[in-house]
Amino acid sequence: MTIGTLIVRNVRRHRLRVILTALGIATVILAFNLLVTTVQAWYAGVEASVPNRLITRHAASLSIHLPLAYRDRIASIDGVTGVTYANWFGGVYREATGFFPQFAVDPASFLDLHQELVVTDEEREFFLSDRRGCVIGRRLAEQYGWKVGDVIALKGTLYPGDWEFVVRGIYRGADASADETWMLLRWDYMNERRHQFDPDRAGTVGWYVVRIADPGLAGRVTKTLDTEFANSSAETRTETEQAFQAGFVAMSGAIINALKLLAIVLNGITLLVLANTLVMTMRERTRELAVLRALGFRSSHMTALVTGEALLIALLGSMLGIALTIPGTHLYRAVVSSKLGNFFQHLDLSPGTWILSVSITLCIAVCASAVPIVRLLRAKVAEDLRYVG
Repeated sequence: MTIGTLIVRNVRRHRLRVILTALGIATVILAFNLLVTTVQAWYAGVEASVPNRLITRHAASLSIHLPLAYRDRIASIDGVTGVTYANWFGGVYREATGFFPQFAVDPASFLDLHQELVVTDEEREFFLSDRRGCVIGRRLAEQYGWKVGDVIALKGTLYPGDWEFVVRGIYRGADASADETWMLLRWDYMNERRHQFDPDRAGTVGWYVVRIADPGLAGRVTKTLDTEFANSSAETRTETEQAFQAGFVAMSGAIINALKLLAIVLNGITLLVLANTLVMTMRERTRELAVLRALGFRSSHMTALVTGEALLIALLGSMLGIALTIPGTHLYRAVVSSKLGNFFQHLDLSPGTWILSVSITLCIAVCASAVPIVRLLRAKVAEDLRYVG
């Protein structure tokens, strides 16, 4: 009989206890995977940032707009190879239950600078020729069942009134990190309406997107650009697209830190549950283990027995946890989408998350086995042989 055979037989002796322990570990793994997936979705925008793009906004606040006249001056700066602009639209679909990002953009230049948004040449031409046209992401189209030619009715919040847009294209992401939940509408159409109800802000943009020839020029171009508009009525703040996205994440830093702390607490629970099971098991087998030691089993053998049992239970719990996580992630994404719309665009469980959770659980199993191993090796064989439990 080998050590491995002994480990398997010992695990099978108290099946109910092992099943309950594995279920506890599986539940923790499910919660841990959902937390990690949420944190990763929070950082998705930062990771998808393009290194040779800069964002220029008002120095005081993103809510204060910049003049459209800045576009040509930005384009003339050495190292700049392209400029576009956008406004947050903020319309509401279906009585405030349909949140998704909506941007009023200059169609040609915006699609040129955002190569990760892939549309066909035909859809691009339709978008450029229809002032009421819009382009939507593939995920957004699937969520609401929209197709090319459909009319999307929005109720304006930042720009009051009832708005209707015709879907002229459905873009897909060039890679998995691209956000496919945007709605792109035409800035010139929005600006026409804005002349009527908000003439003071007509002819202004929310921010500029600046493409540079080389990411290494970011520091110099940023400084030159902001100096160009220093001491003007609308001073600017320019930063890389990654830094711009990270700024939004930083606003929710306390929430993210709380989620990370909760993940640590969950792993602590796994440690306690597994350690408790092992201690109970070793106490019940006090005389058996003493007999094995009396027969010549060395400390390394006893350590392998306890550690192997801990790893086997942890592995069973991990497999069950992964099995629960797959449908659990789909349910979690559906619930989040129903409550927050498309606030989280990438709530997808990655293989890396599985590997992380299983690896941490197995490491915890090794740590949990330390307590019973120390107690076992310190115990005296003669006393354990007389133990009555």
